[in-house]
Amino acid sequence: MPTNQTDADVGTDARPVPDSAPADKGLQGDSVGLLAAVALGLTSVAPAYSIAVTLGLVTMVVGHLAPAALLLGFVPILLTAFAFRELNREMPDCGTNFVWNTRAFGPFVGWMSGGWVPTIATLISVTALSQVGATYLLDLVGLHALAGNTAAVAATGVLLLAAVTAIGYRGLQIATSVQYLLLALQLLALLGFATAALLRHAAATPSLGWLNPLAFGGFGPFAKAVLLCLFIYWGWDALLSVNEETRDRTRVPGQAAVISTLILLGTYVFTAIAAISFAGTGTTGIGLGNADNAGDVLASLGGPVLGTALAKVVQLAVCVSAVSALLTCVVSSSRGTLSMAAHGALPRAFARIQPRYLTPGFGTIAFGAASAALLVLLTIVSQSFLGDAVLSTGLLIACYYGITALTCAWYFRKTLRDSPRNLLVRGVMPLAGGLMMLAAFARSVHDMINPDYGSTSFHGIGGVFLLGVGSIALGIPLMLLVRTRFRPFFRDGRTSVVELTVTES
Repeated sequence: MPTNQTDADVGTDARPVPDSAPADKGLQGDSVGLLAAVALGLTSVAPAYSIAVTLGLVTMVVGHLAPAALLLGFVPILLTAFAFRELNREMPDCGTNFVWNTRAFGPFVGWMSGGWVPTIATLISVTALSQVGATYLLDLVGLHALAGNTAAVAATGVLLLAAVTAIGYRGLQIATSVQYLLLALQLLALLGFATAALLRHAAATPSLGWLNPLAFGGFGPFAKAVLLCLFIYWGWDALLSVNEETRDRTRVPGQAAVISTLILLGTYVFTAIAAISFAGTGTTGIGLGNADNAGDVLASLGGPVLGTALAKVVQLAVCVSAVSALLTCVVSSSRGTLSMAAHGALPRAFARIQPRYLTPGFGTIAFGAASAALLVLLTIVSQSFLGDAVLSTGLLIACYYGITALTCAWYFRKTLRDSPRNLLVRGVMPLAGGLMMLAAFARSVHDMINPDYGSTSFHGIGGVFLLGVGSIALGIPLMLLVRTRFRPFFRDGRTSVVELTVTES
């Protein structure tokens, strides 16, 4: 993009000019193809883990309409995926939301909604992933007593974080090689489980009513279910954080984003229908509405559906799902902070590239360390934070996905009349997706204040509200503090992300 544009050019009359060749940050270019990008997108979602820890919670809210909730939750996700695709074509920067939101709405919105909120959402999610991965790992190796010990689980989670941080530090090629194997195991395990569940003689015949989007009993349950479903789908956008390392960076990442979300939709709906057919939505026994099963429906149903031996394969799939998502989170977040530092919005250390592996070495280690510290902190505060972490992460996702979708419609507003395709894909679809996301966000904020929302509360306020809204609020004083040190970024407005401020490696 031309470096002599002013704020007025971008904000009023000028039409967007493609950033087809962003300044080099030192990453290893052309090292990721379409298949690898799709794999990174899928593994970052952790499909086996996500459906295991969320399907029960969705069923407790809307019962047999869980497949309908998955479909409705997918609508804003798909609309947002198209927004991400269009923005990536114009500005293929590894900072993604940060750069896009800054270009559209200025540095304050960019830093908060494109930098802080995605980062804190990923940190909170990583703590849950670490806990699940550690619990499953200890159980799989026969250390059942330690799997029920909070301190042992936290310590194992820290070791897992150290391992994936080391892999992420060594580069994308080794990371994607590991991800192929882990992803194949997850998808095969889920499809095998779902097929076996449907074929069991006790399974009920699936009903089209389970997919009825008009059968929800009020907007409150609908909003909560959709928010949970956002968590199930969240993470595919991590593949865009490696756009500067992807072949044909303006086209392939956007294609991979749409492909990965469609694969997730098919996998999730099929698994949900199969689980409901076999177990039902009752509140006792193996019913998906049983609160005792909500934390992990695959563990509850694995034995009855597959038998003890094959159930271990499903357990292994959930374990590797959590670990592979940890790896992708480390990879994507370190590239986000790299972009922020390269554009002068964070300390220079985050922009340093490890000379041997061509990775953001300092940022990778810093994110791994911060994740470990937060895991220990949340474990000390509450031993049952997993459900609240899922719900609060959904809130943060709705916030930054919604703003990014609106960014697309606003940034391209001067080109919407150029063609029907532009009007639909760059205007109507992103606007609709953004408004849906923000509506779910607003309703959920209202509901989350209730101390009964989630599994924890503090002084009469729901723990989910404190973790979700509190983390967003924490970003405001932090941003003001950062502003005192990085005044050029906050002073120069939208043009501050046109060219790199830091070019050293």
